[in-house]
Amino acid sequence: MKVYLDNAATTRLDPRVLAKMKPYLTADYGNASSIHALGQAAFLALAASRKKVAKALNGLAENVIFTSGATEANNFIIKGVARANRDKGNTIIVSEIEHPCVLESARELAREGFNVKFLPVNSDGLVTGEALRRIITKDTILVSVMAVNNEIGTIQDIVALAKIAHAHGAYFHTDAVQAVPYLKLDVEKMDLDFVSLSGHKFYGPKGVGVAYINRKIKIKPLIVGGGQEDGYRSGTYNIPGIVGFAAALELSYRERSAYISRVKKLRDYLWQGIKKTVPNVAVNGSLTKRVPANLNVMFKNVEGEAILMDLSFKGVYVSTGSACSATDLKSSYVLKAIGLDKNYLNSNIRFSFGRFNTRAEVDYTAKCLAAAVKRLRAFSPIK
Repeated sequence: MKVYLDNAATTRLDPRVLAKMKPYLTADYGNASSIHALGQAAFLALAASRKKVAKALNGLAENVIFTSGATEANNFIIKGVARANRDKGNTIIVSEIEHPCVLESARELAREGFNVKFLPVNSDGLVTGEALRRIITKDTILVSVMAVNNEIGTIQDIVALAKIAHAHGAYFHTDAVQAVPYLKLDVEKMDLDFVSLSGHKFYGPKGVGVAYINRKIKIKPLIVGGGQEDGYRSGTYNIPGIVGFAAALELSYRERSAYISRVKKLRDYLWQGIKKTVPNVAVNGSLTKRVPANLNVMFKNVEGEAILMDLSFKGVYVSTGSACSATDLKSSYVLKAIGLDKNYLNSNIRFSFGRFNTRAEVDYTAKCLAAAVKRLRAFSPIK
């Protein structure tokens, strides 16, 4: 049996989304910047997709900027807002558990002379309003806190954090890549200035994302050249990807309730199975303030990478909180930030559920997992 439980890394393209994309890969292949009929057919698809995305986010179509993904969107927003608003202040605040593309963007700004502050999280992996209030100052340009953590699945109160940022005169950005469809994103009600999304996280194609921006706020483009997206993001439009992104986002929110119920049942079923068959385990991060598709588990006295490889040989595909190579083993900075014991920083597995998973797959995973942990612990030097 093949079991894919790494949906937080990427999801399978939904066949319904692929069907929407196909015409723009074959018959309607024109460049949306061309003025002839074939080009204008592509442009109309672009405009329709922009409207769909704006509707899903309850925002304005003109604020939807298509990118190559959330990494580009995050770089564009973090750097672009900071560099365009130096007259406003010099401080940028990001949480300690942001995606590396946000953290590295912030560090790049620090090398340019910006004052970068890293916002701590508590043991549940949550940013508190008190923590933000302690470090925000009147010269803060931008606060960036991800809506949902990619590793431990914790949900931040971005509405409250945005309110605090705005009260101090700062702008607010959220990397919402892991939030669809778990959070009903509403840029107006939530008062979000900037939002980043990536299509392949919700059954859309890879290589396409969105930077939702508030055009009233100054921002410098990251990619210049052809002047597409009103100069905010140059480059030939990826029409098949854009059409697929819009279709996937629309589907995700249309089927939201049933989807959330389904993945939660599967997640909880696996956790119950783990607790029954594997001793000395714990969930990393809050189990209540977390998306229902995420289960990040610490297995004492065994390496997470060893579990991952054992499961992979049996056809079960998961991820680990640590990054491993032949010469380097790095502990998860997210797990460090929540205060996990240093002896267990490399003993963690992330299971992330999705649209195509089944109960039979969970049964198989639980069986393989129990056997793997028992075998690996048998020759572990730590008892």
